[in-house]
Amino acid sequence: QVQLVESGGGLVPSGGSLRLSCAASGSSLDWYAIGWFRQAPGKEREGVSCISNPDGSTHYADSVKGRFTLSRDSAKNTVYLEMNDLKPEDTAVYYCATDMKSHYCPWAAGKPLRYDYDFWGQGTQVTVSS
Repeated sequence: QVQLVESGGGLVPSGGSLRLSCAASGSSLDWYAIGWFRQAPGKEREGVSCISNPDGSTHYADSVKGRFTLSRDSAKNTVYLEMNDLKPEDTAVYYCATDMKSHYCPWAAGKPLRYDYDFWGQGTQVTVSS
């Protein structure tokens, strides 16, 4: 079992930056893929980024590539999503998730292949004003 807690969301102007954190407790994230997803009101949940563990390879949705960066701190058992040049269309609740089974991200062509992760955080709201 693992518990995930996201933090770092907030209200920023267009072009601003935020760093989201996904802190884990109950188990180490060092060996499992961790994904970030977001859901805007009235829209389906979409994959944002994913980091494979332990090799640290990353995947990004085309809409955030070049603006978002995913990293991890094993000592803190935390994964970070650095978001720069934020746009109003980035407004959503952001979630991190893992299944504690897969080492590699189930992604292809800039999209997740599945969303049925077993463990999700509660989400953190990101609002970008125009």
